[in-house]
Amino acid sequence: MSTAAYKFRHLLNNSDFIVSPGVYDGYSLRLVQAAGFKTACTSGAAMSNSLLSVPDIGVMGLMENVNHCRMLARSVDIPLTADADTGYGNPMNVFHTIQMFEEAGIAGVNIEDQISPKRCGHMPGKSVVPLAEMVKKVEAACAARKDDNFVIVARTDALAVEGIEKTLERIKAYVAAGADVIFPDAVQGADDIARIVEAAGVPVSINMGFGIRSRPTTPLIPIAELKALGVKRISLPRMLPAAAILGMRNALETMKEVVATGQPVDRQDQAVGIEDIMDLMGYSEMRALEKQLLTY
Repeated sequence: MSTAAYKFRHLLNNSDFIVSPGVYDGYSLRLVQAAGFKTACTSGAAMSNSLLSVPDIGVMGLMENVNHCRMLARSVDIPLTADADTGYGNPMNVFHTIQMFEEAGIAGVNIEDQISPKRCGHMPGKSVVPLAEMVKKVEAACAARKDDNFVIVARTDALAVEGIEKTLERIKAYVAAGADVIFPDAVQGADDIARIVEAAGVPVSINMGFGIRSRPTTPLIPIAELKALGVKRISLPRMLPAAAILGMRNALETMKEVVATGQPVDRQDQAVGIEDIMDLMGYSEMRALEKQLLTY
């Protein structure tokens, strides 16, 4: 079996630690694979920002998310997990949400316990649904998948709303409902992580803001320490979009220089060549297929 879900489940079961860069388009995902990473995850915030040009406040809909993820998943060999927000409704909606992402070739999804419409996990003003409702969502997600390898990641935003004790209660209930991975967002430090790992008893995923200039909600913790705490995976959702924005800002300053001076400017330090883009996007494979299939 070589499905994306099987590959990701194999990583969970056989790797001591997983680093999952956050992606949002074909360039970012292909670059992650080319860099040698074994898996990637979509960033719902980056997709909402880049596709719809709106903040991550629950505006992006199910089909916009699924259709974009389908195009991404089919472009690489590494397993891709997706951010399914709150599951787009009640447990019945979650059931169909899971089936659509699984059919799209995704390896697993995050389902979170915020109310709808959700907010970015690092924004103020979050609220969470009652524990019993999220338990039913996890149960619905597990019942909906056709391949047991498809990974259900239960994300909780309760730390910022209810505190650590209620969060631990939720985590235990989500695991009992069938969650494969626990993803506590906006964790405040190593002490909370240690308690969460102990309570979960299943792999724990932590969101890290490496490479971001402003102070992230979760303190930056060295990977060696995260491993020692028992964390199984870290996701890095903001690093690639933040780097892309900085690169485009620099390129635009160069464009303004070209306009102001009227002279061409060659800044090879700011941009890759067209050959690099063609290599990344598989143009040589396309040409080989043309030779095989076309008669003209």
